[in-house]
Amino acid sequence: MFGVDRPIVGASGSPGSLQALRYGEALARAHGAVLIPVIAWEPPGGNHDERFQNSGYLRLACQDIACQRLRDALIAVWGEIPTSPLVQPRIARGPAGRVLVNLACRPGDVLIVGAGRRAKLARMACPTPSAQSWPSHHPRSPANCGIAASRGCSGTGH
Repeated sequence: MFGVDRPIVGASGSPGSLQALRYGEALARAHGAVLIPVIAWEPPGGNHDERFQNSGYLRLACQDIACQRLRDALIAVWGEIPTSPLVQPRIARGPAGRVLVNLACRPGDVLIVGAGRRAKLARMACPTPSAQSWPSHHPRSPANCGIAASRGCSGTGH
C-alpha cells in the first residue's frame, strides 16, 4: 500500500460524490491524513463569456452556490460541517477535472471521485482505452497521481 497524505475528494453533492466522501473519510482515518473535500465552480458560459459580461455579482452568486452545495454535501455525509483540522474543505474556480487534478499534485495525494455517469476522472482509473491514452511518464498520468474510484470500475461510467 502507498502512503496517503491528502485524500482529495470531488464533492459536488451527487450520490457518487457522497459515497466518495465516505470513502475519503475512511482512507484519511486509516492513514491519519488530512481530508480535502473540493467543489469546483464556473460562471455560466465559462470564463470565455465572462470576458464580455464581467459581472462581479454573478461571480459572487456562483461562488455562494458552490459553497452551499459543498456545505450540503458535508452535512449529507456527516450530519454537520466537520470542525476537525483534519478536514479542510475547499472551493475552487474552474472546470472540475482541472481543479481536482491540479490540487492533487503532491506525492501522497490521492484523488477520489464518485463513479457516476459524469465521473470522467474515475473512468481514467479503469483499464479502458481512454485510460491508456495518457502516457504513464506524464506527470498527471493516473499512474503517477493516486486516483481511486469510490466504487468498482465498470468501464461504462455508470
